[in-house]
Amino acid sequence: MRQRWCYIISILGLVFLMTQSGWSQRVKKVGTAAAPFLRIAVGSEGTAMGSAYVSVARDPSAIFWNPAGLAQVERLGFLVDHSPYLPGLSFNFLGVTYGNHQWGTVGLGVTALSTDRMEITTPDQPMGTGETFTAASVAVSLSYARYLTERFSIGGTVKYVQERIYNSTANGFAFDIGTLFVTPFKGIRLGVSIANFGTSMRIRGEDLNVRVDIAPDINGNNQSVVGELKTNEFDMPLIMRVGLSWDVINSDQVLITLAADGVNPNDNAQSVNLGAQVALFHRMLKLQLGFNDLFLPDRERGLTLGMGLAITQFSGMGLNIGYAYQSFRYLGGVSRFSIYLTL
Repeated sequence: MRQRWCYIISILGLVFLMTQSGWSQRVKKVGTAAAPFLRIAVGSEGTAMGSAYVSVARDPSAIFWNPAGLAQVERLGFLVDHSPYLPGLSFNFLGVTYGNHQWGTVGLGVTALSTDRMEITTPDQPMGTGETFTAASVAVSLSYARYLTERFSIGGTVKYVQERIYNSTANGFAFDIGTLFVTPFKGIRLGVSIANFGTSMRIRGEDLNVRVDIAPDINGNNQSVVGELKTNEFDMPLIMRVGLSWDVINSDQVLITLAADGVNPNDNAQSVNLGAQVALFHRMLKLQLGFNDLFLPDRERGLTLGMGLAITQFSGMGLNIGYAYQSFRYLGGVSRFSIYLTL
C-alpha cells in the first residue's frame, strides 16, 4: 500500500510541475491553432469524468483520447456520440472498432462539427442578402493498437482533417500516438498520448478571389483582373496528455475509479483534469463526476457530471447508453448523449 501511494504521489507531482512551468511561461497562445474542434471531448463517459480519460478509455472513444486504449477492445463495437454543442453548433462522432488480443485492434472514426445556416451580409447589405451559408469541420481517423507485453500497449492514428466555410476550405493530415501501461500496483494505469501532430492548414477557395486593378493610375488597362487573398498558415492543435487512473475498489458489485490528466497544448497554457466514476450492480449503472482545466488561467470549462446504463442482451451483445453534462462559465451548459453497441 505504501508503494502504491508513493507511485501516485510521484505521478501527481510530475503533473503539478508541468502545470507550474505553464504558469511561469505566461504565454498567450489562445486561438493560434487551426482545427480547434479536434480538442472537443468524445464520448459521454470521458466528458463526464472531466476529460481525465487518457488512461481509462477502452471503447471507440479511445480513437480520440489515447489510441493505445483500443488494444483492450476485442469485439466489434459501434459508438455514436452527439452533442447539441454551444449555440449554433452541433458535434457528432461515429466510431467503429474490431480486433482481438492476438493481432490487435483497428478503429475508424469520423468527427464532425457543423453550424446552423447563417445569413450572408455585406457592407452594402448589412441586413442580409437573402442568401445563407454554413461552416463545418470534419476529421476522418484510422487507428491501430496492440499489446507489446501483457501490461503495455501502443497505438497510433492517422487522420485527414478539413475545415470549410461557405466555398472555401482548409485541409491537412495529422498523426496521434499513445501508450498505456498497467502498472504492477493493483488497479493503477498510466497513459500518455500526443495528438494532432501534422501539417499546417491554410484556407483557400473562390471566396478569397477579388477583382483588382493592378494599375489604378493608368487609364485603359484591364480593371477586372482576378486576384486571390493569401491567408496565413496555422498549425494543428497539438496536445500532449499524461494520465493516471486508479481503481480504488474493484469488486463484482462496486468499481470506483479516480483519474487525473495533465494537459499540455500548443495553443493554451497547461492544466489538469480530474475525474471519478462509480460503477454499481455488476457495472450496470455508472455515475461520473469531474472537473476540467484546473489551474488554467481564464478557464471557461468547469464541473462535469454524467451517468451510464449498461444492458447485456442475448448472445453476449451489449448496449451502453450514456449522458454527460459539461458546464461553461459564460456559455451555459452542454449536454452529450452516447450509445455504444458491442457484438
